[in-house]
Amino acid sequence: MLPFKTLIIIDESSSVAVYRQIADCLIVMITDGVIQPGTFLPSTREMAVLLDKHRNTIVAAYEELITQDWIETLPRVGIRVALDLPLIKPRSFQEGGKNKTYSDPAKFSFRHDIPGPVQHSFPLKRNSIIVNDGFPDADLAPFDSMLREYRKLMQGSRLKTLMSLKDFGGTQALKNSTVNFLNDSRGLNISTDNLLITRGAQMAIYLAAAMILKPGDHVLVSDPSYYIADEVFKQLGANLIRIPVDEHGIDIEGVENALKITKISLLYIIPHHHHPTTVTMSQLRRTRLLELIRSYQLPVIEDDYDYDFHYNNSPVLPLASSAHDSNVLYIGSFTKLLAPSCRIGYLIGAANFIIQATNLKRLIDLRGDTMMEEALSVIINNGELDRHIKKSKKVYNERCDQTSLMVANQLSHAVDFIQPQGGLALWLKFKAEYPLGDIISKARSAGLLFAGTAYYEGEDQKHNGMRFGFASLKESEMQRAVEILRKITI
Repeated sequence: MLPFKTLIIIDESSSVAVYRQIADCLIVMITDGVIQPGTFLPSTREMAVLLDKHRNTIVAAYEELITQDWIETLPRVGIRVALDLPLIKPRSFQEGGKNKTYSDPAKFSFRHDIPGPVQHSFPLKRNSIIVNDGFPDADLAPFDSMLREYRKLMQGSRLKTLMSLKDFGGTQALKNSTVNFLNDSRGLNISTDNLLITRGAQMAIYLAAAMILKPGDHVLVSDPSYYIADEVFKQLGANLIRIPVDEHGIDIEGVENALKITKISLLYIIPHHHHPTTVTMSQLRRTRLLELIRSYQLPVIEDDYDYDFHYNNSPVLPLASSAHDSNVLYIGSFTKLLAPSCRIGYLIGAANFIIQATNLKRLIDLRGDTMMEEALSVIINNGELDRHIKKSKKVYNERCDQTSLMVANQLSHAVDFIQPQGGLALWLKFKAEYPLGDIISKARSAGLLFAGTAYYEGEDQKHNGMRFGFASLKESEMQRAVEILRKITI
């Protein structure tokens, strides 16, 4: 007889009934082949003695298995594992066996103009280094704390409610926590009526733009600009008007001139750690921009994707924290604080706008990641997220200094750059004699891949620049990456 006492593990503290735990363990043993079809199981009395449980508990477990067709009762013989296990075996409704359901391309008309990510068909070399455009280091994220909260939620009495929860705008717990977090850290004065939880900042950008733009509308963006946001506006039928960016941020005179001669439906702006150039807009320009926003009643998307990582001084408060007549839609994300796969962002706006944005979100996403949202709300409330920000900010500051020093010492002949005040990437402008397309190709051959970081094609050709994300690289990886760039530029 099998040692059922050691094979069947029962957690008395679990919210799952003991008879269900016994049944589940037996199912696993059957599917794993530990117990073969046709094998007789101990009687209910014998199993009760073996497991030191009441016989009624074993009866309930066996009845559960009988209901699911895993075991069967043979009168006056005993209980055995079914000869035909209840595994799903789909049958084709067509004769001749398998049919080729999707082997041919679709023949109906559909859109082909939606740009996709850059695809690299070449095989990566062993020990290749991938430089991104500024991802956080997932090794620093407080996943142990979040996992602990996940376990509590999975075992708690609220599990059934959470698993069936339908809150299109995010769980109430996370909305409450996020409002407090943003009011305290960014000087906002909002309530949950002003907040929509999204799956990352990218969804928030799309929802905000889709609520405002119509085909033919004009959108002001920086030059260069965050290219995925640009693609969103283009897909919605908007025309982009590009305004230059210098070391003080977007050219406010250029914004004002555009407002004077063209009806502008939206301004998309990243005042803090501008993407891709990393510059922070000066206070003088912020003040003037707010005046224009109020004067022209200009709708604005303020993308503040990595506000918390400002190094040498306190971060500059967002435009949304100042008087703007409810024209500024403020967007941010917890993704940059945790890891790229933690897709939780937020959209802040006037209450009447958020109601309609929530209705739009419902059409593409009935509910968010409830468990992650609940776990995140806990680590916000207990201070774990603040502690993580302080710890990771110190690490990223050191990596920023290290990478900047390496670039200055080894690549000054090929690139121009200014060490950023914050953020998770450097903006490297390659000199004209070093076309970025050639640099990327040579780097790839040497085992260095740049993933979504380059601005050198089409409208961005004049920039010949790339974002060099340092936050997720260890010092040895930074050294190798910079050394490869040095070798291919000398």
